[in-house]
Amino acid sequence: MDAGGIAADGSGSEGVNQGPRRVLLKLSGEVLTLPGQSGINIEETLKAAAQIKLLVELGVQPAVVVGGGNILRGAQFSSGTTVIKKATAHHMGMLATVMNGLALQEALESLGCETRLQTAIRMESVAEPFIRRRAVRHLEKGRIVILAAGTGNPFVTTDTAAALRSCELGVDILLKATKVDGVYSDDPMKNPHAVLYDKLTYDQVLRDNLKVMDASAVSMCRESNVPIRVFSYRREGNIQKAALGQAIGTLISAKA
Repeated sequence: MDAGGIAADGSGSEGVNQGPRRVLLKLSGEVLTLPGQSGINIEETLKAAAQIKLLVELGVQPAVVVGGGNILRGAQFSSGTTVIKKATAHHMGMLATVMNGLALQEALESLGCETRLQTAIRMESVAEPFIRRRAVRHLEKGRIVILAAGTGNPFVTTDTAAALRSCELGVDILLKATKVDGVYSDDPMKNPHAVLYDKLTYDQVLRDNLKVMDASAVSMCRESNVPIRVFSYRREGNIQKAALGQAIGTLISAKA
């Protein structure tokens, strides 16, 4: 489903507009707080909501998978001395994503957006359960669908949840908004000579063990031919540029 003559791989394309462009936006929980802090910051949440609102105004159908690292990460209980089992810790992390989803939903609705929050863990008093057909119908009606609680399973990251939902919802592209400008050959914070890639193939990411997403998430996108664009959310307007197929950050697809 291309929009405005923009191909799913981010390149320009000529031809008939086939309908709205559907994207899945993966936001880390850190987007909803100030750098170096934890919890939910209302102003930062509103900034993220304002960028997502623009997508709808541009005719894009956005689904959003939100992380929970600003509140709690299951990995922080990985020490053998903790009394909290790993599976329980991961469930706690999934519930943190629901808290972020509720905050983002309220922020979006305060800006006049119509939203639906769906969770992989059933909690009907605060959100709908994730049902693929229902989610697709919401997107078709112009609603922003926020997807929380990961896949509902422990030991699975929200990156993998984003890849899974991308495949299920038939999106044109998975947009991973991060703190850095894209995928580097090494950690740019530690190696000033690290190279920023414009394009990569799924196989290159997996072969070189580039730490951009879980291998399972990349493999899932490769199997369903869902391109991934990795970019910085810290630059205003980047979410819109990425959703409309502009060449920012790093594009991961079948062909480099």
